[in-house]
Amino acid sequence: MPEDRRDPDEDAAEATEGGPELQAANAFDLRRIIGGLFVLYGAILIVVGVGDSDAEIAKAAGVHINLWAGLGMLALGAAFIAWGLLRPLSTQLAEAEAAGDDGGAEGARPGA
Repeated sequence: MPEDRRDPDEDAAEATEGGPELQAANAFDLRRIIGGLFVLYGAILIVVGVGDSDAEIAKAAGVHINLWAGLGMLALGAAFIAWGLLRPLSTQLAEAEAAGDDGGAEGARPGA
């Protein structure tokens, strides 16, 4: 095996520890932002759902709709955050760079 070939796992580890560009990419990853918003709104709906009156439950055909919607949003938000943490954007960028995938013809801008 030639010495200039590197292990993609080492590249991914270096990218995770990488410079400020990769740390910023992870910090502003949309999966984490959207997940955080879903968790926040889900928690609010759970609190509201626990305090629903009988009249509000009767309006929703006997279903604790705020509670169920809050639980669903909380689960979805947790899934988004877990996805962002378990597969960071910096790792995906490093893998794409190691594979030589620079977007190809589909990602290229006209005239660039």
